[in-house]
Amino acid sequence: MDDGGDSQRDLAAGLDSKEYCLSERDIVEVVRTEYVYTRPPPWSDTLPTIHVITPTYSRPVQKAELTRLANTLLHVPNLHWILVEDSQRRTPLITRLLRDTGLNYTHLNVETPRNYKLRGDMRDPRIPRGTMQRNLALRWLRETFNKNSSQPGIVYFADDDNTYSLELFEEMRSTRKVSVWPVAFVGGLRYESPRVNAAGKVYGWKTVFDPHRPFAIDMAGFAVNLRLILHRPQAYFKLRGVKGGYQESSLLRELVTLGDLEPKAANCTKILVWHTRTEKPVLVNEGKKGFTDPNVEI
Repeated sequence: MDDGGDSQRDLAAGLDSKEYCLSERDIVEVVRTEYVYTRPPPWSDTLPTIHVITPTYSRPVQKAELTRLANTLLHVPNLHWILVEDSQRRTPLITRLLRDTGLNYTHLNVETPRNYKLRGDMRDPRIPRGTMQRNLALRWLRETFNKNSSQPGIVYFADDDNTYSLELFEEMRSTRKVSVWPVAFVGGLRYESPRVNAAGKVYGWKTVFDPHRPFAIDMAGFAVNLRLILHRPQAYFKLRGVKGGYQESSLLRELVTLGDLEPKAANCTKILVWHTRTEKPVLVNEGKKGFTDPNVEI
């Protein structure tokens, strides 16, 4: 795989400050981006690249979450991390973190507009956190890779609050269209999973929450072949008119049917990803003015 140094710098120059408009009239994304694309050794020219898309936002545990995820990704060959901040600009914290990881990465940002957020920390469930950030990453892939390119790749949406087995990444690397597997600690269950018949075909979903969704699956429970993303430019996560829990369906129904799904993880009998989440830290002793030095990055 060519490391794309010159082409990426050219792309950065042309797109450093640009307005993106999705096909839906009510969605306008104002984005300032800088693209960095390096290739740390080792790199295999025979393995498909796994493009891991991670939306992230500022909070006390952000660096801890991303450090843990980065330490996992460092063990995965041929991996490209697309980290998208929910912010007006790329922050120094994330810029330094990405640079210091040694990972092959692209750093993007787009801020979710205020009118898409509720007051306080809660957001409208119709517009889940990370939607605009994932859509920007999809757009970046389509603008960076030619749909007729023979470059093999896999796209995976890895949130920063999950725990991932290294085996998961090798399972998804052979994805032809869309591969699926169980996810632990979601939907009020020990795990949710696709239902797989004796012929190895997905025919439904083991879930309590709205099992009749077209694709009743968690964001961490599927991967998509890059070529399919490139050939279906209309496929995005919808921002408006989508009920809670239907974000995954809004994308996948533009890409495949139920019969196209490829069960992984031993026909969906193994757990390889956990929706763990980090406990919110108790900072009551900081007080209104802050007890510790705010210049110390945590």
